[in-house]
Amino acid sequence: MKKVAYRTFIELTNKKWSSLLIKKFVQSRLSSLLIPTFTKTYKIKMEEVEGTIGSYKTLHDFFIRKLKKDVRPIHFGKDHVISPVDGVLASTGIINDKLVMNVKGKDYSITEMLGNSEKASSYIGGDFLIFYLSPANYHRIHSPVKAYVLDKWQLGTNSYPVNNTGVAYGKEVFSKNFRMITELQTKEEKVALVKVGAMFVNSIEYSTEDMEWEQGDEVAYFSFGSTVILLFEKDRFQLSSHISVPAPVKMGCKVGEIKRKEMDESK
Repeated sequence: MKKVAYRTFIELTNKKWSSLLIKKFVQSRLSSLLIPTFTKTYKIKMEEVEGTIGSYKTLHDFFIRKLKKDVRPIHFGKDHVISPVDGVLASTGIINDKLVMNVKGKDYSITEMLGNSEKASSYIGGDFLIFYLSPANYHRIHSPVKAYVLDKWQLGTNSYPVNNTGVAYGKEVFSKNFRMITELQTKEEKVALVKVGAMFVNSIEYSTEDMEWEQGDEVAYFSFGSTVILLFEKDRFQLSSHISVPAPVKMGCKVGEIKRKEMDESK
């Protein structure tokens, strides 16, 4: 009953008209009145933020705020994988041979997530990492590795929430929500960076058209808190030993390493 009620509520509210109304409000000057309360409620560290509260004209402008230089040091390394966002590394695991990943007891189809069975097949047996962003988090997305862009595409329309309740009762939120996918090529392996939209507002914007990404480069941003998923090929990723999932992370911190095959190491 709870699941049915939850889904019914989402279906009634998560429509184009409601998304447009919310978007119109957060982009209005009136919404700026909420910024001081928002910063206090979510305990946002304004000393890390570019500008002052008064320099933001709308709540939307504040959501996509930038941070001051060097407040998020990048843990550079040839084989390092860094967190692409501020948030929580909420789940990790292996993509099984049925091309699904199990999150909180539910299976999510990688084929549906990527919208392409050929693309999905590259990640059989590989690792996935799921990062959750809350409304309080810095909403800009950075490249987890040094790579060049192989492909990028988008899928989906409406979006369920991607918090714990959304995952528990939503309808395959990771493979149904609006999402933008970038497939990257590092030296020897592919990595998929999946950006998943949240409830009401599906706004995900690329902030660069560059086809070569340096580790730590800003590449996109969310208008609201949402989710980023990293997919790795089989035997190509090792989670850092100091991380115990779930774990709060900051953009730029090391979360793992690319594993080189023996044939790579002999070169």
